Amino acid sequence: MRTGPVLFGVRHLSPAAAVQLRRALDEVRPQLVLVEGPSDLNGQMKWLCHPETRFPAAILAYTRQPPVRTILYPFAIYSPEVQAILWAHAHGVECRFMDLPSSVFLALEAGKNPREGEEAEAARSTERIYQRLETLTGESHDVFWERNFEQLEAGAYQAAANTFGRELRASLAETPVRAAETVIREAYMKRVICQAVDGGIPAEKIFCVCGAFHVEGLEECEPMTGEEAAALPRADALATLMPYSYYRLSSRSGYGAGNRAPAYFELLWDALNGGGLQEVPLRYLTRLAAAHRRAGNLVSPAEVIEAARLADSLAAMRGSRYPALSDLRDASVATMGHGQFSELALAAADTETGKKIGFLPEGVSRTSVQEDFYRQLQELRLEKFRSAVLQRLDLDLREKLHVKSETAALTDLRRSFFLHRLRVLDVHFAVLLPSRQKGASWGEYWELRWTPEAEIEIVESALLGDTIEAAAAYALKERGEESASIAQAAAIFEDAFLCGMPAAAGHALSVLQGLSVDSATIAGVAETASRLSLVVRYSDLRRFDSAPVIPFIKQLYLRACLTLKEACVCDAEASQAVTKAMDQLNALQLNHDFLEEDRWLSLLAEISDRDDLNTRCSGFAMAILLERGRADEELLSREVARRLSPGIPADLGAGWFEGLAAKNRRALLLRLSLWRHLDRYLSGLDEAAFRRALVFLRRAFADFSPGEKNDIAENLGEIWGVCPQQAAEALMKETTQAEQELLDSLEDFNFDDI
Repeated sequence: MRTGPVLFGVRHLSPAAAVQLRRALDEVRPQLVLVEGPSDLNGQMKWLCHPETRFPAAILAYTRQPPVRTILYPFAIYSPEVQAILWAHAHGVECRFMDLPSSVFLALEAGKNPREGEEAEAARSTERIYQRLETLTGESHDVFWERNFEQLEAGAYQAAANTFGRELRASLAETPVRAAETVIREAYMKRVICQAVDGGIPAEKIFCVCGAFHVEGLEECEPMTGEEAAALPRADALATLMPYSYYRLSSRSGYGAGNRAPAYFELLWDALNGGGLQEVPLRYLTRLAAAHRRAGNLVSPAEVIEAARLADSLAAMRGSRYPALSDLRDASVATMGHGQFSELALAAADTETGKKIGFLPEGVSRTSVQEDFYRQLQELRLEKFRSAVLQRLDLDLREKLHVKSETAALTDLRRSFFLHRLRVLDVHFAVLLPSRQKGASWGEYWELRWTPEAEIEIVESALLGDTIEAAAAYALKERGEESASIAQAAAIFEDAFLCGMPAAAGHALSVLQGLSVDSATIAGVAETASRLSLVVRYSDLRRFDSAPVIPFIKQLYLRACLTLKEACVCDAEASQAVTKAMDQLNALQLNHDFLEEDRWLSLLAEISDRDDLNTRCSGFAMAILLERGRADEELLSREVARRLSPGIPADLGAGWFEGLAAKNRRALLLRLSLWRHLDRYLSGLDEAAFRRALVFLRRAFADFSPGEKNDIAENLGEIWGVCPQQAAEALMKETTQAEQELLDSLEDFNFDDI
């Protein structure tokens, strides 16, 4: 006759464990159920039992002060711990967590100082045990567990799981740190059991649910004393219940105690509570076939039937009573996937991992960040966007002069700040769309859609601060400290500006100034100056003081002017970045009167005129001068004649034209003299030189629209003295096989000698 408490060893996220556990509870009818979990989180149990709660869900505990440390306890509907809690709630039986408090776990985590490589060695020890199992069985550990435990007859699971835990414990070589934590945990859990017995509950009426690994430890260890419990370190911590997702629960998300197929294991749970495991093959295969059809593929009933038969045969060959997931996967690949798993990959992910996301009822204790989010959602009148339906939100950031209060006048601006802060926190609630109106700096366009994943991301933001603004500030600060270039720091400054956070912008600006002391490429300087330019241009609209930014823009502009010529001494590949920087700097100078125009235009004229620089850069400089009206027809003709002449290597001439054609194309199309000179130049090249020039010319015309290409063809028709329309039709027709072979041969062109 049993005299001690029931120690029911389980594997987390095991459907069979959950089913057998409930049967054992029905048989024992305990007075107290103790579940492995932090003993200071008992208050969360009522929400796990709430009728509106839908799993998966997780309890998150975290420290109040940075650096924030966390521990997470995720549950699915088939988690044995959840089923023990739900059974106790349904039968009016007291239920408590019995493991170390989360505050102790967090404090112990902070105090760990393992020797280098110790944690890695512990992980390798576990891996070696599982690898040994895989060698013996020829299958993965998950498949081994499913065949040998999930398919056990009623009553055999408990003994088998406890034995497995005992053998795993004997084989595992734990590090001193992990071994010490195991001893402390088991001594604490034993103390909770003894306290219950001392409180008058018969030992045989106490039912303990714990990992199978801990069963032997709880049988043999001594309980922790009161003095030892009082001496345990504790961190200042908070906890919350949060919705979770099957993807996050799966081992693919990095969760160590997960399984690789949570949706499939829910299918096992449903089958175990229905007609039995014999239903699993058809349930799995029909769902897989349905998902495959939704993806636009054809699956016949015969293929599904054949897959079920093949899965049964594979299970019998592998010594299993029923097909395991590997049998079902192999059978479906052979029949529905025609031997290729890639054909079934999307359907398998949907059927095995699943897209399920949990839901928690109103009233669940929220983190301060959640409270702040919902408060702002109400204040900004955005509650209607908390919907699964994708909705558009157009913002006008200008002050509304026809309203009475300043708060109402700036509603759209405050909405913009709020949505940008969520974007910085990677909360996928709103997506910023490109502006629909060129030059309309006052307009912002968003798409909003609410998902439980967004709720999860908001909860996780609590690790960074107590409010949305504080969390966003911390996130920006972390990014700033990790910045390695001025371009990265400038992006952070721009985000702080868009979020309406001057203090965070000030910190980012100081980081930016520190990084600018070191050498930076012309591309980085131009990118940084462009981002800062946006802040200055829109500062009044966003109520931002841009005065400290202007001197820094002047410094960057001067630095760019002093280093641009040197940057133009580059190869063909690097010239792409240099010309992009030239374009950004030109826009910068045009947008700000406080930047010297004469210095910039003189620099462009020098770059355009010099022969010792990258010709693409020289051509692009000429294009900017033409666009700004600083190069007349005579200068252009002279440069065309000089650059596109027989004495100039073909790649240099074509590279110059590529730079010229990269900007202000409409003006070039109207200059017939330019195309006449290009035609004469190309006609005078021999075959080798023409092939070399064609590499650059092909790239130069790659971004031209069909209409622009048609205009060029008509220009050439006029030059050749034929009907422009007929010339366009002839030149715009599809390439012949010989022409295509010539173009294909250019793919392997060697630029090393340029």
